[in-house]
Amino acid sequence: MTDTRRQIVDAALALVADRGIGATTVDDIAAAAGVAKGSVFYNFGSKSGLFEAIIAEGVSRLTAALKSAAEGLTGRAAVESMVGALLEQVRAHPDFAKLVVAESFRSGRAWQESIRQVRQESMGTIADVVERAWPERDAWFTAAALFGATLVAGLEWLVFQPDRPIEDVRDAVLATLS
Repeated sequence: MTDTRRQIVDAALALVADRGIGATTVDDIAAAAGVAKGSVFYNFGSKSGLFEAIIAEGVSRLTAALKSAAEGLTGRAAVESMVGALLEQVRAHPDFAKLVVAESFRSGRAWQESIRQVRQESMGTIADVVERAWPERDAWFTAAALFGATLVAGLEWLVFQPDRPIEDVRDAVLATLS
C-alpha cells in the first residue's frame, strides 16, 4: 500500500471508530489524512470503496492471525490460542474492532458484502476449530458467541480497564465455554 493510501486508510479508520461511517465525510477523511479530497477518490473510487478496502485489509490480517494461532493445536487449546490472538488484534487495531462491532449488523450498506467476509473468513476459522473439537455443538453459533464476546470484552478492556492483564480478559471469555 502506498503512503497516500495508508494515510487515507488510517485517517478514515480513526474517524469512523470515533464517529461512525455515516457521520464521516470524504472531506473529513481527506482533511485528517492531509490529502486533497480527489486523492481519496483517485485511490479508492468512492467512500464505499474506501471502507471495502479497510474491511478487506482488516479481515485478511485478522484471519491470518487466527489461523496462525490455531496452527498445530486442536480442541480447547486451539480455541484458547485463537481467543488470545483475537484479543491481541483488538489491542493492536482497536479502531478496526470498533468498526466491526458497529457495522456487523447494519444492513443496506454498500459495504455489507465486505462485512460478511468477517463472518465467512474470521468467524469461519473459529467455527472450523469448534466443529472439530465439539461436533455436538452448533459450530457457527459457538464461533459467533466467542468472536462477539472476545471483541466486546476486548473493547471493554481497552476503554475501561486498560491496566488489566490480557490473560484476565481471555480467561473471562473462555469461562463462557463451559
